[in-house]
Amino acid sequence: MAQDAEAALAEARRWWTTAVIDTAPDHIRFRGYPIEQLMGRLSFPGMILLMVKAELPDPRAAALVEAVMLGMIDHGPHAPSIATARMAATCGVPMNAIIASAIGLAGDIHGGVGQELMAILYRIAASPDIAAEAARVLAETRAQGGFVPGFGHRWHKDLDPRIPSLMALIEAAVEDGVIAGKHLAAARALEQAIAAGRRKIPMNVDGAEAVILCELGLDPELGRGIFVLARAAGCMVHAWEEMRQGGRLKGPMAKSILPTYDGVGPRDVP
Repeated sequence: MAQDAEAALAEARRWWTTAVIDTAPDHIRFRGYPIEQLMGRLSFPGMILLMVKAELPDPRAAALVEAVMLGMIDHGPHAPSIATARMAATCGVPMNAIIASAIGLAGDIHGGVGQELMAILYRIAASPDIAAEAARVLAETRAQGGFVPGFGHRWHKDLDPRIPSLMALIEAAVEDGVIAGKHLAAARALEQAIAAGRRKIPMNVDGAEAVILCELGLDPELGRGIFVLARAAGCMVHAWEEMRQGGRLKGPMAKSILPTYDGVGPRDVP
């Protein structure tokens, strides 16, 4: 019986295993580092990189992640996530549910674009001929009737205003040896392939996110996660603002603007 009890206890202890955090009475350590030593020394993006990569990051690498998160934090009420946060706030929903509702919209079109491009950049960068591989990716995408993720924007047609600053930071990090620049080169090759066939379609903030996270060796799934972490802050502030404005039960359009009905005309039940 004692052996059975010991085996059950050992199995219970093995149920959850993690190399990320060691927590027990009187201590909390992330990847071996005490939390009390990390606080005040590591930024929030730096903490994410430590938890993911298991080593203290170069502060300049963490600054790249911080910069792109800042760029993704908000894009106004026209963005579905922000609009949802504001509408939810007028329904008496608590902040945690508001944020959950809003970031639940981080799908493949809104929020998951960086993840998609990361997989593509890893593929291109692994090729001995990145220009040819970029052309193949573009041809495959167009043959399927799709769009290359991370390029173009419905509002910022000529230039995403976030890109010059982000590209300058990325290029400076390459020059300083913080990152290698392979995935930046892959993104540039893809941008050139797009421009060769049609008008130039500039990179957007999701593209910059993909470059940065690939350069830091993160898995594509984390691309969507980083977007969600950044956008959650914007959703929180918009919800807070809407609460202060006192709106109630606001939908996607003002009450005076009715949706267009294009169904069957008026008729009586026989």
